[in-house]
Amino acid sequence: MTQYETVPTDAGEARITWYPGTNPRTVLALGHGAGGGVEARDLRALAGELPAHGVTVALVEQPWRVAGKKVAPAPKTLDTGWRGLWPSLAKPGLPVVAGGRSAGARVACRTGRELGALAVLALSFPLHPPGRPERSRAEELLGTGLPTLVVQGGNDPFGRPEEYPEGPYELVEVPYGDHGFAVPRRAPLSQDEAVALLVDGVVEWISALR
Repeated sequence: MTQYETVPTDAGEARITWYPGTNPRTVLALGHGAGGGVEARDLRALAGELPAHGVTVALVEQPWRVAGKKVAPAPKTLDTGWRGLWPSLAKPGLPVVAGGRSAGARVACRTGRELGALAVLALSFPLHPPGRPERSRAEELLGTGLPTLVVQGGNDPFGRPEEYPEGPYELVEVPYGDHGFAVPRRAPLSQDEAVALLVDGVVEWISALR
């Protein structure tokens, strides 16, 4: 049964939507991007599928989003909000995988180790701004110090899989997917198949964590 929790932080009130797992072994906390909320297709797909695999999913809405603002604040403020709600994520007493999509993935990468996360899941990590590969954010990804999985669309303008540097992380490609994992109608795989690749990759990876 879905549960909702409002959490005060130094950046304002955040909100967690809990999807309890069946005999859960792990919590997967997922933050949203700077251009949308927890309704993103990848976040919803994981929240719908992972509880059956023993993973409690927590979809996290940052304070700026809860307050109804249209523009995300600076990265430092996003990190403040995430740190403030972490005790609530850890409250079930299970190992917590820090994750998110786009800007939320960056937050998880920057803060995961200091907060005691088990691992980091980066969905659509924005390796660089579109058309600006020289402004790389690879350092955030390479510096997690934790087991890390990147799930990236093959046509993501924020960084295609072949642009990623070698490093201590795993990468799952969703062929033809854009930054939101949408695939063109003429692609040789359907939208449902693309989402299934994403979910299956995360299930396999998170099931192997110890």
